[in-house]
Amino acid sequence: MKLYYSPGACSLAAHITLAEAGLSYSTKRVDLKTHTLADGTDYYTINPKGYVPVLELDDGSRLSEVAVIVQYIADRKPGTLAPAFGSMQRYQLMKWLNFIATEVHKNFSPLWHPIADATKETLHAKIASRLDFVTNTLSKQPYLMGEQFTIADAYLFTIVNWAPMLKFDLTPWPVVQQFHARVAVRPAVRAAMVDEGLVKKTDMAKATA
Repeated sequence: MKLYYSPGACSLAAHITLAEAGLSYSTKRVDLKTHTLADGTDYYTINPKGYVPVLELDDGSRLSEVAVIVQYIADRKPGTLAPAFGSMQRYQLMKWLNFIATEVHKNFSPLWHPIADATKETLHAKIASRLDFVTNTLSKQPYLMGEQFTIADAYLFTIVNWAPMLKFDLTPWPVVQQFHARVAVRPAVRAAMVDEGLVKKTDMAKATA
């Protein structure tokens, strides 16, 4: 499998999932400003939507949309990162994935671009209410689905990881901060972040010491 990604973008969730699953894969970095690969390939020829991630399978077919990609990867290693497809637990997981995609991810995304202060305030208020909702769950258990790390946690971690870069203060949500710290030290998560240049190998060594 081949993952098309941009460092720190939502594609990190797929990168983490691949690393957690222990699957064989390669990566291709996408410059989202120029929409090209390192060799000059027009990324729109890979994904007409122009954004990441895209997962290219061994037969050449491609999947897009992070919430779909992480489920596909998880299903390559049944029972490890997602409940069995068709089970009620799986639908609960899909509920979280949909919530993160539409209520957390999509409210954070506009903050990457110049926007009016009034719009920024509105987005911050929406994000705050969504983090309140997440806190209700994470105050009772370490991960969104309970005791076991799942693809929903990989996705939430990826979006919450944007907060410092977007100058969104997480101090009012210590439970979310603790969740972020808990996920950040997972070996597979650190490995994916090192691979994307988000942290240094020396930082990884300190985190696992």
